[in-house]
Amino acid sequence: MKDDIHPDYVHTVVRCGCGNTFATRSTVPEIKIDICNVCHPFFTGKLKFVDTAGRIEKFKNKFAGAGYASLKKKKGVATEASAS
Repeated sequence: MKDDIHPDYVHTVVRCGCGNTFATRSTVPEIKIDICNVCHPFFTGKLKFVDTAGRIEKFKNKFAGAGYASLKKKKGVATEASAS
C-alpha cells in the first residue's frame, strides 16, 4: 500500500439546524446538516415543513386567493349564451 495517499481521519462534530450535536469521525472537523434523527418527521412522528428560500410562503401567497376554479364559474352564463 502507498504511504501518504489517504486523507486525515479526525473526530468530527455534526451540528443540526435544530440545535442537536453529536460526534463522529470524518475527514472534516465540522459538518452542518439541516435535518437529523431528532427532528426528522420519520423518527418524531410529527409533520414538519422544511422551507428553503421561502418556497412554501411563496406558494401560499401565490395561491391564497385562488380557491376552487369550479366554484367561481357562474352556472347561468353558459345557459344564457346558448339560449340567445
